[in-house]
Amino acid sequence: MNPLKKLASQTAIYGVSSVFGRFLNYLLVPLLTYTFAPAEYGVIAEFYAYMGFFAVILVFGLETGYFRFRASGEWQSERVFSTIFSTLLVLNVGFFLLLCWQRQPLAELLNHSEHSNYIVWCAAILALDSMGAIAFARLRAEERAARFATLKLLEIGVNVGLTVFFISVCRQAFVHDPNSVLGALWNPELGVGYVFLANLVASGLKLLLLTPQLRITLTWFDLELFQRVLRYSLPMVVIGFAGIINEMLDRAALKYLLPFDDATNMAQLGIYSACYKLSILMALFIQAFRYAGEPFFFNYAQQSDARQTYALVLNWFVICCTALFLLVTLYIDLFQYFVGSDYRSGLSVVPVLLLASILLGIYVNLSIWYKLTDRTLLGAGVSLVGAAITIILLLWWVPLYGYVGAAWAHLVCYGAMVMMSYLLGRHYYPVPYDFKRVGGYIGLAVALLFAQHLWQEYSLWSSWITATVCFSIFFIVVFIVDVRPLKQRFRRSI
Repeated sequence: MNPLKKLASQTAIYGVSSVFGRFLNYLLVPLLTYTFAPAEYGVIAEFYAYMGFFAVILVFGLETGYFRFRASGEWQSERVFSTIFSTLLVLNVGFFLLLCWQRQPLAELLNHSEHSNYIVWCAAILALDSMGAIAFARLRAEERAARFATLKLLEIGVNVGLTVFFISVCRQAFVHDPNSVLGALWNPELGVGYVFLANLVASGLKLLLLTPQLRITLTWFDLELFQRVLRYSLPMVVIGFAGIINEMLDRAALKYLLPFDDATNMAQLGIYSACYKLSILMALFIQAFRYAGEPFFFNYAQQSDARQTYALVLNWFVICCTALFLLVTLYIDLFQYFVGSDYRSGLSVVPVLLLASILLGIYVNLSIWYKLTDRTLLGAGVSLVGAAITIILLLWWVPLYGYVGAAWAHLVCYGAMVMMSYLLGRHYYPVPYDFKRVGGYIGLAVALLFAQHLWQEYSLWSSWITATVCFSIFFIVVFIVDVRPLKQRFRRSI
């Protein structure tokens, strides 16, 4: 099969599971934002932000290390998997026991002393997900996208189903009759904690179903391999940790940086986090691309046309991303109803966050230079510079501009990382990226968004009509610039 077709088909399978599964999860946003006040929703955002940091640390970059050493041919794939899983098992069990032991001091430190059980549940989720991550990596390496997608969908379905069951069904039953069977399952004091409880059950079921992928001989622990993998993967932890700073530090730090009282800060965090969810379509596409792209980049690296193929991949990746940007921003009048009315004051940050996501996706493509050349320390340096930019801008802009400053910090950070990665890549692994075309599509999307706003302001046409016209112009340009020439080259090659 043509490598691009293969990458596209695998991205589609991963994408269907991610988009459909996360879309189910996305549908929880209306339920949660229409049920809980912004300050309560802020608690969910805060804990998941903390979990994002630990999720990177607890996998130790060993997913990428697994792909790298499995493909090297120096060790049997089973030995590579066994060594890595044994490492993760010991580390994550130790982490869970440590947080159980220190749950009350941690809860008091975070100003949630009455909910130390949140600490335990989140620690369990993190441990289960970290061990499951390497099993999913094995499915990706073996190109078993269908099973990967099925298990991901099942996990998300259980998570969403239980959340709806607790927060909608049991809560309503409690209101009508607290002594009923379903009403007894709802504890008002637990509140948003049911979100974590549903996640815990789903993560446990997922790991149970991944048991066939976890079949190993624990005596297959190779010390030399462990040392090699660790040297390669530890910089990936730095990269991942810096990445999670760029992605989630705003939600972890907003309640401390905003210049209001505690209740208002939590409400602002809830509003920002809910509006952040409106950029989820872009995040889902980038995630699906990552699942399919990382094994593809490693496996295709030895082909003679690899670099030209990588450049073509970036071009079409940006086309897809800019189409998603326009879909959400042009039709924001529709998408706004996914969050409660109390949250819609934050809609202005959505275009900024979507543009930041496009730049993040471009960086994911460009980052092949350090992965394929084993220069992960340099890659870590780029991520650390990005993290430093994020921290400085959050400290500077959030007290002045609130969560709007946090959104712009994302955009500036990812823009800087794209520039650094591109310049380093030109030196260590030059790829003929067409950045005039890539930048042109991003510029076109932004121009069409501004044009729609101006058109809407000075005309009586419906926003749906102006949005559809602008959306159509984008696809006409894509057809003229990329689709038609590609079809002509294909015909000449036959």
